[in-house]
Amino acid sequence: MPVAGDLRLLLRLRNFRRLLYIRLLSQGADGVYQVALAAYVVFSPEKQTSATAIASAMAVLLLPYSLVGPFAGVLLDRWRRRQVFLYGNALRALLAAATAVLMLGPAPDWLFYASALCVTAVNRFVLAGLSAALPRVVDTERLVLANSLSPTAGTLAATAGGGLAFGVRLLGSDSDATVVLLGALLYLCAGLASLGLAPGLLGPDRHPARPRLRTALAETAGELLAAVRHVTAPHRREAAWVLAAMTLMRFCYGALLVLLLMLCRYALSDTPEEGLRLLGSALALSGAGFFTAAVLTPWAAARLGPGRWIVVCSAGATVLEPALGLPFATGPLMAAAFFLGLITQGAKIATDTIVQANVEDDFRGRTFSVYDVLFNTAFVGAAGVAALLLPPDGRSTVLVLLVAAVYGAVTVSLGRFERR
Repeated sequence: MPVAGDLRLLLRLRNFRRLLYIRLLSQGADGVYQVALAAYVVFSPEKQTSATAIASAMAVLLLPYSLVGPFAGVLLDRWRRRQVFLYGNALRALLAAATAVLMLGPAPDWLFYASALCVTAVNRFVLAGLSAALPRVVDTERLVLANSLSPTAGTLAATAGGGLAFGVRLLGSDSDATVVLLGALLYLCAGLASLGLAPGLLGPDRHPARPRLRTALAETAGELLAAVRHVTAPHRREAAWVLAAMTLMRFCYGALLVLLLMLCRYALSDTPEEGLRLLGSALALSGAGFFTAAVLTPWAAARLGPGRWIVVCSAGATVLEPALGLPFATGPLMAAAFFLGLITQGAKIATDTIVQANVEDDFRGRTFSVYDVLFNTAFVGAAGVAALLLPPDGRSTVLVLLVAAVYGAVTVSLGRFERR
């Protein structure tokens, strides 16, 4: 099988493997940390969580993080990406440990959210740097396969990290702070793994003198505008279209995540612990969908083209999401978790490939910063819409149909562009 042969060759590339180790450890730690936060905020027995509270938490964590994004892109195109992985993960280890300390004491909510915000802000540098560095360790012919393996493996690592967090919490410790400390240890291991790469290997090639902070901030708007012009140039228009499509699909994912959290907490379970176990099952099935997407997408993208594969994914979501979501029953929702994991990750692999193939190396850091800002803003907007539409138990036919309509709009619009 040609794909299997290419995959074996890809895994023989020493620097690709080391970059993959960093991603696996880093995103595994993200999974541990995020599940611990979800358990603390949503599934604590003493807390009566509402959709509005979940949306507020997402806004606190993601909107300021989106504001950091553009500045991260400017700096990623100046700093050595390997150093970003080293120092960024070490800093996240310290910040996660601080979060654990705040969980143990009667700390005010704003201080807890500020600590979590700092971890996610640094995460912005690491994940964007991993995407921007990938073409430096893989040849162009195998970039689609690398985009299938690397980000999907990272997502699976995050899912596995979430499963590990569930296991530690449910089987070994009732303390969310203990789970957060486990995430801190994994962040530290990710930083140490980056020492196996040469400092200049991952680029960028140009090495201007490091600007002062004031100068970098002043240049940010112009640099980002240049990246937007770069992506929207006539011969790169497909990159702009798929970014818009993926942003809308991210909106759908955010709305469905809030719905799932509320259903697991109230409608489908009798206790917070039972709801947490149900959420863990949904995340595991979603991870299986991510894995399936990694296997299926290289084959599908080779035959249809990456853009048309995104159309197929959004069309599948248009049909499956209401069919499996409207019963508001455990079995169909578990099936939906698998299929939406497959659809979302398949579309993301294709989007990453199109953007990387159309964007020059000097612009990749800024472009992926814009990419993440769009993602997070759409995610928070979706949480806000869900907070307005969801009843206390999470059962909302209107929200399910709205998400299906957005998927349908993506299918029609992107399909017309691909035909042209």
